Amino acid sequence: MTPRTAPDDAPAPRVAPAGFRCRAFPRRTAGVLLHVTALPGDGPIGSLGAAARRFVDALAAAGFGWWQVCPLGPTGYGDSPYQALSVFAGNPYLLDLADLRARGLVTADELADVQPAAEGRVDFGRLWTTLRPLLDRVGQRAAEALQDDPGFARFRREQAGWLDDWVRFAALRSANGFTAPTAWTTTTAPGDAQTAAAALQFLFTEQWAALRTYAQARGVRLFGDEPIYVSADGCDAKFRPELFQLDAAGRPTAVAGVPPDYFAADGQLWGNPLYAWERHAADGFAWWKARVWHDLGLFDAIRIDHFRGIHDYWSVPAEAPNAREGAWCAGPDLAFTRALGDLPLVAEDLGLLSPGVETLRVAAGLPGMAVLQFGFGGETAGNPHYPPNIAADRLAYTGTHDNDTLVGWLAQASAEERRRLEEIYGPDPTAARLVQAVFDSPAVAAFVPAQDLLGLGTEARFNTPGNPQGNWDWRLTDAQLDALTAQAPQHRAALARSGRLSA
Repeated sequence: MTPRTAPDDAPAPRVAPAGFRCRAFPRRTAGVLLHVTALPGDGPIGSLGAAARRFVDALAAAGFGWWQVCPLGPTGYGDSPYQALSVFAGNPYLLDLADLRARGLVTADELADVQPAAEGRVDFGRLWTTLRPLLDRVGQRAAEALQDDPGFARFRREQAGWLDDWVRFAALRSANGFTAPTAWTTTTAPGDAQTAAAALQFLFTEQWAALRTYAQARGVRLFGDEPIYVSADGCDAKFRPELFQLDAAGRPTAVAGVPPDYFAADGQLWGNPLYAWERHAADGFAWWKARVWHDLGLFDAIRIDHFRGIHDYWSVPAEAPNAREGAWCAGPDLAFTRALGDLPLVAEDLGLLSPGVETLRVAAGLPGMAVLQFGFGGETAGNPHYPPNIAADRLAYTGTHDNDTLVGWLAQASAEERRRLEEIYGPDPTAARLVQAVFDSPAVAAFVPAQDLLGLGTEARFNTPGNPQGNWDWRLTDAQLDALTAQAPQHRAALARSGRLSA
């Protein structure tokens, strides 16, 4: 079979709307998706330390201009970065332990107790029993060391809008045995615990700033992720209840999710509290603007996760056993995007969409997403993920953090998917061929998970939506990071061929 660009009866390739200008990605570029927790290293979880800098070096050598990560907030039950306990705070688990030792905040003996688990995995249960108590001690020591530090005082003053709530929440959560806020009986937050929590956030901010400076000096920019919803057990719902659909006890009256879709036959019941959008609109979406501007202080561009929820959202009764029993409700739509203004944002417009979502995205001038793995099942006409349909006003992906790896997906592709793949790419298309196809697409930016660059199988899948177990724990090995570095010349050549080589 002779490969060709598209079947003869395929629709013409889609183009960006007239006058489209991408604030986030003003020129063709490419990046790699890898969450910080998945970096290798000497600690029990990926961190902001030496391995992060090695990864930046690998990206720069290959000519990639961007590093995309998942949300950085402190995680709770389930360990999902999309269920963070705060949309503002950083996750102390990500702190570079070597830097903490250099600061005199941790000893070599203490570090010996928090060595990596089995290579290639993060043991979150072990983090809870070993790393968390160690970081508590680090916070206490840092609070004492920083008590006269003008930078720390300035940080607490300038970030008080979110930091005061977070440190109070962290102290109360610990004092109440880490139970859900609705079960708390202790209401006094110890002052020393609050100061320790603030010190950890200060250290996180310093380390992240140092990593970002390192990346920028090598021509690599950072792309963050803005989860649309907050954790029901988190700081934001606890101390800003008026912004959410909660009862008098602080429990959600309805929760977020999506109806049955590609990933889950019963839909996905996320359990997050839904927004009281009328309250947000009343003050010009001030809370949302604060969190977006906060994240733009960390990243060069950010993706708004589940952008569909801005147009309309799936509301599920709080007591429902799954997401099938929900209903669509109207979101704030264009009033929301107008309030945010012209910022380097990306709309995550995946999944089941109503026509109004695309109308909103185009009206807001935001690039959307196209995921190659979604392009070959069902009808191809009008499918924005089908390669001949990918438009310039999108970011093209081989897959996201929710997909199987390309190698894993190809191994289980249906007969229909394989037939359509072969119509475009010839017999037995490889993962490497599909990576190049994403690079070659008209999309303004192309992103590839690190697993796909390395040709890894399903064992390297990061998350399986709808599956509560076995997620988020995959971790790159040192050998795999070395391999990624060694592959830099071939990736550089591929990016040059597609006009995406970073300057």
